Amino acid sequence: MRKTILIAGFATLMGTTAMAETVGVSMALFDDNFLTVLRNGIQKYADEQGVTVQIEDAQNDVAKQLDQINNFIASGVNAIIVNPVDTSATQAMSDAAAAAGVPLVYVNRQPINLDSLPDNQAFVASNEVDSGTLETIALCDNWAAEGKSEVNVYVMQGELSNQAAVQRTQDIYDVIEAGKCKVKVNVIDQQTANWSRDQAQNLMTNWLSTGTAFDGVIANNDEMAIGAIQAMKAAGIDMAAVQVGGVDATQDALAAMQAGDLDVTVFQNAAAQGSGSLNAAVALAKGEAVDQTVWVPFELVTPANVADYLSKN
Repeated sequence: MRKTILIAGFATLMGTTAMAETVGVSMALFDDNFLTVLRNGIQKYADEQGVTVQIEDAQNDVAKQLDQINNFIASGVNAIIVNPVDTSATQAMSDAAAAAGVPLVYVNRQPINLDSLPDNQAFVASNEVDSGTLETIALCDNWAAEGKSEVNVYVMQGELSNQAAVQRTQDIYDVIEAGKCKVKVNVIDQQTANWSRDQAQNLMTNWLSTGTAFDGVIANNDEMAIGAIQAMKAAGIDMAAVQVGGVDATQDALAAMQAGDLDVTVFQNAAAQGSGSLNAAVALAKGEAVDQTVWVPFELVTPANVADYLSKN
C-alpha cells in the first residue's frame, strides 16, 4: 500500500540505523548552489553514519545520468539515490533499478512515475505546491502593505523539463485565481532562465530594455532572483521600489535579503532531504519497508525572520 507521511513520520525515518556499505548517488548538476548544499548534506550524514557514498555529477545530461545508474548497478552498490536531471525521464531509471533489484530513492525533484514506484523505491523532497504558494502570497502581502491595488510582474522559470519549475510557476497562477492575493497581479512576461543566475541577469536586462513599468519579479529559485537583482542594480533601479522573490534560502539569497535587495524566499531544507534520502536508501537496502513519499516542509523567509535561517543552508 502506498503511504505518504509528513514531518512526524520523517522524524521516525531519520532514526533508521544506517548499515549499508555503499550507496551510489547521481546528482543532476554539481554546479548549482542549492544542489551543492544537498550533495554536501548527503556526504556529511553518510560520514556520520558510517555509510560509503559514491557521488557522481550527471552534468545536466539525462543519458549520462542513466549511464551512472547502470554503472552503480554493475558495481554492486547496495542502493541508489537520484536527483533527476529531467523529472519526465525517471521511468527508465526506475525500470533499470527494479530489473536489477537495487533499491532507488529519488531526492528533491519529483519523478514523473511517483504514483507507480515499486516497493523498493521512494521519494524524499519538499512539496512544490507549497513553495511558489508561500512566495507569491508573501509578495502580494508586501504589495498590499505598500498601498498598491494592482501590480505588473515578471516571472522567471526554472528548467521547463523540471517538475519543480512547472509547479512553482503554476502556484503563482493558483494563488491569483484562488483570490489569495490582496492585489491584482498582471504577468507581463514569463520565460525560463534555467535556474541560472547568469541567464536570469541576461533575461532581466532584456526585459528592462523594453522600458515597461513593473512592480517586481517572481522567480522559481534564488539564483534567478539574484540574477534579476544584479541586472536591476546595474540599471540603477532602486530595489526598495520593487519586490523580488525566490525559493531555496541559499546563503547568497539570505545575504541579498540582509542587504535589502531580496524581499522573499522559501527555505528548502537540503540537510533534511539529504539525510532523509540516505536513511530511506539504507532501510530499503536492508529489506525494510519505508514510506514511499516523505515531505520535508517548506518555510517562508522574510527580513523579519531571516536571522533564524542564516546557518541552516
